[in-house]
Amino acid sequence: MFRLIVALTLGSAAAFAPVTPSTKAPSPVVAHAKPFADELGAQKPLGCWDPLGILDYADQERFDRLRYVEIKHGRIAMLAVLGQIVTKAGIRLPGDIDFHGTHFSDIGTGWSALGQFSPMGTYQIVGFIGFLELFVMKEDAFGGPGPAFVGDFRNGVGSFDASWDKLSDEAKMKKRAIELNNGRAAQMGILALMVHEQLGVSLWPGGI
Repeated sequence: MFRLIVALTLGSAAAFAPVTPSTKAPSPVVAHAKPFADELGAQKPLGCWDPLGILDYADQERFDRLRYVEIKHGRIAMLAVLGQIVTKAGIRLPGDIDFHGTHFSDIGTGWSALGQFSPMGTYQIVGFIGFLELFVMKEDAFGGPGPAFVGDFRNGVGSFDASWDKLSDEAKMKKRAIELNNGRAAQMGILALMVHEQLGVSLWPGGI
């Protein structure tokens, strides 16, 4: 599990990384990451930072795929960090989580929550995530007009479209950059929380 998290985090970092010019023969795709130096997220102080060279010989389609994965992982990580903050603060849903009288407040936080609910609960969680992945959290769900940019999940939903369309192009780019950077920070943050919890060292105030 830990190795998977590290691999995903490193993979998402590649979408905003620089690259040294390549000396290889010409290729039908991009020879180095320089054409992506002006992409959203390539900003000071790191610029277009690609220490693993994943963007070497990448074309626009490859870059867009990496960016899509980075945004999606960032959104998941932001939810994970928020979940840690809420549960560590003692905020829980009222009532029981199953028919055996187990309260939501009885479930631990972080790694300790694993195994504290029935296998059926695990199946429900996995099934719900799978449903969102396959039918909801995608760029062409609900028969929408198609994405205006990579990671655009509005899908023609009126309230989202109306509020977004009121923004200027500059404001839209700024908000997309904020989301991208918050997602990057959250990926590193949730990884640090998970690793330190396994090490028995709490990063939370008071050691909660």
